[in-house]
Amino acid sequence: MEGGFEIHYQPLLDLRTNQVAGCEALLRWRHPERGMVSPAEFIPVAEDTGMINELGDWVLRTACTEAATWPSHIRLAVNVSPVQLKCETLALRITGALTASGLAPGRLEIEITEAVLIRDDEAALAILHQLRAIGVRIALDDFGTGYSSLSYLKRFSFDKIKIDRCFVSDIEVDGSSAIVQAVVNIAASRNMTTAAEGVETEQQRKLLRELGCTQMQGFLFSAPKPASEIRRLLEVDQATARVLA
Repeated sequence: MEGGFEIHYQPLLDLRTNQVAGCEALLRWRHPERGMVSPAEFIPVAEDTGMINELGDWVLRTACTEAATWPSHIRLAVNVSPVQLKCETLALRITGALTASGLAPGRLEIEITEAVLIRDDEAALAILHQLRAIGVRIALDDFGTGYSSLSYLKRFSFDKIKIDRCFVSDIEVDGSSAIVQAVVNIAASRNMTTAAEGVETEQQRKLLRELGCTQMQGFLFSAPKPASEIRRLLEVDQATARVLA
């Protein structure tokens, strides 16, 4: 913990095997007087002041060091803001975090939103290609909430598409299932995996599995947890896998 900041980790569950496939690192700020402060409140301030690069470096180093202790098939997902992706040394910073921690590049998944590409397409794409060159995986987060997501799939070969929770929450009651199916089909045709965010009911999980979605993330399986609790969860998951094998 540094300056009241903590990293919690939320597991992603493989919908075919029901085993943990990865964990997303989520930054939390424990204020001495206000308690837990929402990232929606402090991240924009960090971006505006330029502190996001220093904070992002700390998250990368800390999370990579933690993930290096996990079973070797568990991937780590880390969010990168549009401000960070403007930094020409981002690939070098990520390489440094990987080297220091011993985490294999293929186990790190960088999550970006399409806002990254809207602001400065060519510069952002160039940095994404640098990250791909060092072996890091790239995921497009909150897919479907912007106006040009499909064009980005054409311009860059993402490894994963994360389906926004707004489609998952309505999947049982309206046409969202058809949208999810379309996204899954597009991803499959381009050898991308799909992860559904905000899964909260067993029916949502059932429908997502039937639609061919690869992974799920949400309170149905686990809320974000501190590192020590995630280690215990992964131990239980591994033990269960051995029993079922």
